[in-house]
Order: sequence, then structure tokens, then C-alpha cells
Amino acid sequence: MVRLVADAMTRQVVYLPEDTPLDEAAQAMRDQRIGDVVVTRGATLAGIVTDRDIVIRAVAEHQAPATTTLGSIASRELLMVEQSATVEEAVHAMRDRGVRRLLVCDADRNLVGILSLSDIALLPFSSAAA
Repeated sequence: MVRLVADAMTRQVVYLPEDTPLDEAAQAMRDQRIGDVVVTRGATLAGIVTDRDIVIRAVAEHQAPATTTLGSIASRELLMVEQSATVEEAVHAMRDRGVRRLLVCDADRNLVGILSLSDIALLPFSSAAA
């Protein structure tokens, strides 16, 4: 059974400006029950920050969460996959790039979701091999 990224992705995308303090971003992640936010500079996508990034790039480096901004720790390389791609193609892209999340776009390159390893892990198993 071929599964498409569109069937597995999380459609809820939270955008926060790059000058947002990390503590506010962490609260937004907690409140929305998500593990990442897309960082913006005006109307432009500027990066992505995960809950793990906050811990590894800020807290572990003794940076104050109230004064350190998303822009200072964001991953700037935004990797995208089209929603019409297969989950298998997305997994290969994740492996090749060593990432746990991909931004998902439509055919016009508009952001429509995020695909994470946990989204993939939650997919039901197929019984077609039986």
C-alpha cells in the first residue's frame, strides 16, 4: 500500500517571528502540543526550531530562554517535500539529510504541513504482506 505524505503529515503549522524569545516559543509548543515552530522574518520563512533545538542549542549552552530568540538558534536550511510524494520518498530524504522533520508543500511550493518521524511511526501497519 502506497502512502502519501499528505495522509501522514501534521497540517497544523505554528509560525513565530524570529525575535520571539525561546520561553514564549516553548510555551506555544506546549500549548499546541507540537514539537516545532516555523520561524519567520516578515512574510518570509526564515527557519525552523524544534523543542530539541531549544534544549541543545540554548539551554545546554547556558543561554537565557527569556532573552535568546528563535532567530539565534533556528535551522536555516528548510527541507521541503511535496504532499504528493510517498512516505517512503520522504523517509529517504530524511535519512539522506539526517533530519527528523520535513516541511510539506503543495505543487505551488506553499507550506501546507510538517512531516515528522513521529507522524510516520503513527501510521497503521499494512496487512498486505500476510
